[in-house]
This record gives sequence, C-alpha cells and structure tokens, in this order.
Amino acid sequence: MTPSRDIARLIEIMAALRTPGSGCAWDLAQDFASIAPYTIEEAYEVADAIARGDRADLVDELGDLLLQVVFHARMAQEEGAFEFGDVVEAITAKMIRRHPHVFADEAGQSPEIVKGLWERVKVEEKAARAARSGRDEQGALAGVPTTLPALTRALKLQQKAGRVGFDWNDPRAVIAKIREEADEVEQALAAGDRTHAGAEIGDLLFAVVNLARHLDADPERSLRETNLKFERRFGFIERALAVRGTTPDAATLDEMEALWTEAKTEERGP
Repeated sequence: MTPSRDIARLIEIMAALRTPGSGCAWDLAQDFASIAPYTIEEAYEVADAIARGDRADLVDELGDLLLQVVFHARMAQEEGAFEFGDVVEAITAKMIRRHPHVFADEAGQSPEIVKGLWERVKVEEKAARAARSGRDEQGALAGVPTTLPALTRALKLQQKAGRVGFDWNDPRAVIAKIREEADEVEQALAAGDRTHAGAEIGDLLFAVVNLARHLDADPERSLRETNLKFERRFGFIERALAVRGTTPDAATLDEMEALWTEAKTEERGP
C-alpha cells in the first residue's frame, strides 16, 4: 500500500492489520481496554506538540490520535457494533445539533445566548443517553468520566456543582478553605498520622483546583506550565554546578537553593 490523503486508505490499512492470518500479531491481540491507555497518551502528545509550538510534530501526533479512532472503530466493526462512518455521522450530527444558531433558525448569536443553547442541547443529550443506556444520569454530577486526569475531573465536578448553586461567590473564601485544608494536613502530621495527612492533601488539592476555577485558570494547564518551569530552573542548577565541576547529588541544598533563586531572577529579567 502507498500513503494517501484519503481517510479510506487508513481504514484499509487498519483492516489489513486486523485480518487474521495475514495481519499484525500485535494489532490482532488488542482490544478496547488494551488500546484505551494509548488513546489517552496520544491525546496528551497532541497537547504537548501544541504547547511546544511544533506544527510538524503536531501533524504526526494528530495522525497518531486519528489512528486510535480508526483502531477502536475497526474493533467495533468486527463485533458488529458500529464502524468508522457511524463515528463520523455521530459527531457531525452532534455538531449540527449543538449549533442551532449556525445551522438552524435560532435567533441571536451573542456568547451568552450561544452558551445557553449549548447547555440546553447537552441536557437533552444527557437525557437521551440515559434512556439508551438505562443508567441514572439525572444527578447534578452525572457524566464526568472517572478516567479523566484528577485535576480535570475535580474541575468538571466543581463546575457542575456550581451550576446548581453549590459554590462560593468570592475567590477569597476559597483561599480561606485552602488555609483550612493546609492546617488539617499539618495537624495530621503533628499527630504522626501520615495516612490521614495524605488524605487531607487530596482535600487541599481539590480546594486549589476550586481557586483556579474561580480565577478562570485551567488547573491542568497551570500545573503543566509549572512543571516546565521547574524543569527549566532545575536545568539551570545542573548546568551551573557542572561549570563548577560538581553535580546536584554532590552539592548542598543551600548551594542549589541559591542557584534556584538565581534562575528565578534571570527569568524575570531586569
């Protein structure tokens, strides 16, 4: 087979890989559960390419993510459940349904009206999904996948609770909650109960996510940027120590703290 810009070629390739006898042994051994972690990983790699501004890499990573969709669709087709065309039809129908202000005769296109339309359609979709599956999806917190990254799931749970009035009106109240949770961690440590302290750290993280939400900051993105900042500054420490002929494990904490402060000063500039 030769490469192609046509999605049909990718579907053909996946079908060939999943054909018993002539296909790929690894691909044939996979199922939905074994492929799911790769799907999540590829989505993160797409986000990473975007964060780095690497458009060439983004092409590759989007291709890898698209392959995951084709892979799942092929396995579903083999079961007689659905196929790739059904996936495309489902998302196109959803986009049309969720944008009546574009594809139908709904009046008004202000951001507030659009948001209201979007929320109304999502409520209708949730009811239809519950009717199909037989699951109770009527609770205010229903529909938040447990497989989401913890920070993102905390944010979505808080957003849903906020829509029904379970929320603070002032970010300063959230800061007070953060202090309260930090005090509870400290109390658990003072009591020598590290297990309880660990549980309290979960409460502390949840409160910090809440503060990020009140400040319109994405906690996943905020932490991702801090991770990059930490890597950058620690790299500065390693390079500075290498010039001195030493390494972090041979340096004192005071030396590294001084270099950390220097890295922060350099980043901030004059």
